[in-house]
Parts: sequence; C-alpha cells; structure tokens
Amino acid sequence: MEGESTMENYNMDKQLVISKKFNYLTFILMGIGLVTIIVGFFINPTKTWANYLMNNYYFLSLAIGATFFAALQYITQAGWSSAFIRIPQAMSNVIPVIAVLMIPILVFGLPDIYHWAHHGAADHDPIIAHKSPYLNLPFFIFRYILFFAVWIFLTQYLKRLSLKEDIIGGMTNFYRSELFSKIYIFTLAITFSLATFDWIMSVDVHWFSTIFAFRNFAMSFYHGTVVITLIVIILGKLGYLPFLNKAHLKDFSKYIFILSIIWTYLWFAQYILIWYANIPEETVYYLPRTKGEFMPLFYMELVINWVIPFVLLLSNYLVSHKNTLLAICIVIIFGHWVDLYLQIIVGTYGKLQIGFIEIGSFLGFAGMFAFVVARALRAAPLVPKNHPYLEESLQHH
Repeated sequence: MEGESTMENYNMDKQLVISKKFNYLTFILMGIGLVTIIVGFFINPTKTWANYLMNNYYFLSLAIGATFFAALQYITQAGWSSAFIRIPQAMSNVIPVIAVLMIPILVFGLPDIYHWAHHGAADHDPIIAHKSPYLNLPFFIFRYILFFAVWIFLTQYLKRLSLKEDIIGGMTNFYRSELFSKIYIFTLAITFSLATFDWIMSVDVHWFSTIFAFRNFAMSFYHGTVVITLIVIILGKLGYLPFLNKAHLKDFSKYIFILSIIWTYLWFAQYILIWYANIPEETVYYLPRTKGEFMPLFYMELVINWVIPFVLLLSNYLVSHKNTLLAICIVIIFGHWVDLYLQIIVGTYGKLQIGFIEIGSFLGFAGMFAFVVARALRAAPLVPKNHPYLEESLQHH
C-alpha cells in the first residue's frame, strides 16, 4: 500500500540502463542539429546564430532552474523530494556543455546577434556609447567565463557531496550541501541576472526593464521544474522509481501550478507597466511583439505558460495520473520555446519564419540534453540511499 514503503523494499543501488535505441536516437538528433546549423550558416547566418543562441539559453535555463530546485530542497530540508534529487543533479551536467557550445557565439556570432557588437556602433549611437563601459567585448567575455565558472564549480561540488553521502552516510555532507546550496542561490541571483542582461536583453540594446532578469529567473525555475517532473514520470513508467505515487505527482504539480502563477505575475507586471506608462523607450520592445505577424505567438505564450497549466492543474484527478501530467509538461516545455523565441528572434532576425533551422537546431540540442542527462543518471544510483530524509520521501502520502 502507498505510505507503507521502506528502504528495504527497494534496490537503492539500482542504476539507469541506457538502451542502444536511445543512444541511436540521441546521435541522430544531434546529427540533425549539426547539419541544420552548418547549412543554416550558408543560407541565413543571422537567423542561424539567433536560433543557436536561443537553444543554448533554452537548455541552460532548464539546467539552472533544475539546480535551483535542488538547492531549494536542501535549504528547506524538504523530505518528499529527496528520492528524486539525482535528476536535477544530472541536469547540472548540461551547464559545462553549454559553456563550450557558447564559445562559437563569442568568436564568430556576436555581430549577427547584437547591434552593440558592430564595429563603431558606439560612435554613432549615444545609447550604445552610454552602455559601452559594460557592453564591450573584453568585459563581455570576462563575465561569460566568470558566470560559467561559478555555476559549474558549485553545481558539481553539490553533486559530489551527494555522492559522497551515499558512501559514508551521516549528516556532515548533508549540512555541507545545505550550506553550499545557500551560497549557490545567492551567487545565482547575481550571476544569472547579469547573464540574462548580457545574452538576452542586450539583443534589444536600446530597451531596458528592471523586471526582465527576475522574470527570466522565474521562467528558468518554472520550466526546469517541469522538466524534472517530466523525467521523473518517464523513469517511473520505465520501472526505475517504483515508489513514485500520486502524492509525489501532486506535489510536483503544485510546484508547477504555483510557478506558472509567479511567471504570469512577472510577465503581466512588466507588460502592464510599460503599456500604461507609454514611454517610447520602453514600448519599442513590445510594439513588434504585439502587432503584426508576432501577435499570435505573444498571446500563445500566455495561454501555454499560464492558462493551460492553471486550468488543468486545478484538478486533483488530472495531476495524480502520470500520462495526463506528462502531456501537460510537454505542452509547457513548448511554451518555454515560444517565450524565448519572442525574446530573441524579434530583436535579431525580425521575421516570423519557423522552418528547418528552428526545428532542426532545437532537435539537435534536445538530443544533446537527453544524451548528457542520461549519461549523468547512469553514472550514479538513481536514489540517494543515505539521504537523511529518504524514508520520508519513500513513505510520502
């Protein structure tokens, strides 16, 4: 019966087995992505670079959001989620991969994405000249190195502490994880905000918003949690998490439900203040996104990321069934893509043309993400057997 499980009922050392079909699928997807990007550089380099940035930031934000979720569980000493902590830890392995994949943008792609990176742009534009002490190539690269160095060090250290806890047990490594989770969240609030300014908001260099970084941080946390839930359900359906029950699913759905409201609040707060003030320096961002060809995506973004999860997740019946919650998660993941498409493509390429570059490049990055996360999950037991709150998670009801 649910709620009567103990650690003795399960194999705490069970590790993920990756099938050959899964490997082949990820290789095929990565191959499609590589070919798409290479061909795209010959056909439309600006559009290709914009999509390349979007996919890098898309999967980086999922990993950042997932690691924030994990850190939050340690800080709050949450028991219900302790059995699933290895999933966000595995997602952290995507961060160093994205650090490498971002290098071509720094070396070759900046002028195709950022107007401020054009040679002599500050000479004829007073706004860019005003921002040039911050938006200049040497400082931009320095911040890129700093951000990834901090994220990689802290996320990998937290994962090592968890794995060490598996071996020696006790509370020492748990308390260290709690401490470094606090450090990680504090540094993340600063570094991810600045990274969002650098890589996304500076696409529209003449525009500014004091809510933008907070909004994108909430987006990262929101969609990172959705992907954690998605992976948990898939692993449960494959038989790797036999203790997964309706109570766990409901708690994951509560996280998604609440975060959808927080994301919507920040989305609306940014939009309504700019709309009401009607200052040209601010409305210049929303005019191309709410008028013309991008208008359907603008409202689709709100429907997918708020209306659908808000309405469907109110039902206890829907959220307690794996298949329905899985379908909801997949829809919300698409909403994350729409959100970033509007943030990046409008300010770079400026045309609504969703074709093989958009689809192929996303499939390639999705294959990379699946490959990296699966390898990380395979490298360690799926359940942290010496986590002090594991028994609470197994008996959660």
